[in-house]
This record gives sequence, structure tokens and C-alpha cells, in this order.
Amino acid sequence: METEKEVNAAAKCVVFIAELIRELGEIPSGHLYAQLIGRVTLDQYNSLISIVKKTFPVKEVNHNLIWTV
Repeated sequence: METEKEVNAAAKCVVFIAELIRELGEIPSGHLYAQLIGRVTLDQYNSLISIVKKTFPVKEVNHNLIWTV
């Protein structure tokens, strides 16, 4: 069970990742994960990316995260 602090931290991570993808336009997912190693597990990263793709105009093509607007 997550605490309110953990939920808030996850929400901030989702927004941070989405803003980063928007700024860059496109980034290989593996490169992004490599920058986050030690901060999030692979399972957490996959969950965050899933939320980003459902919430923001981001799609994944050939392991690249692309801002679509």
C-alpha cells in the first residue's frame, strides 16, 4: 500500500518524464531508463511510462518515446 508521499512522488515523476519527452520531442526509452537507474526499479519505470503514455500525447515506436503533438 502506497503512502500519500509515495503517490505524490510518483505523480511528480510522471509529469517530469512527460515534460522531458515534450522538450526533447523523442528519446529512446532505454536511454531514459539508464538516467533513472538507482532512482526507480525497472518495474516502477515501466509503470511510470505506461501512465505517461495513457495521460499525455506520448507514443512508443521501436522503443522510442515520442511526443505526438
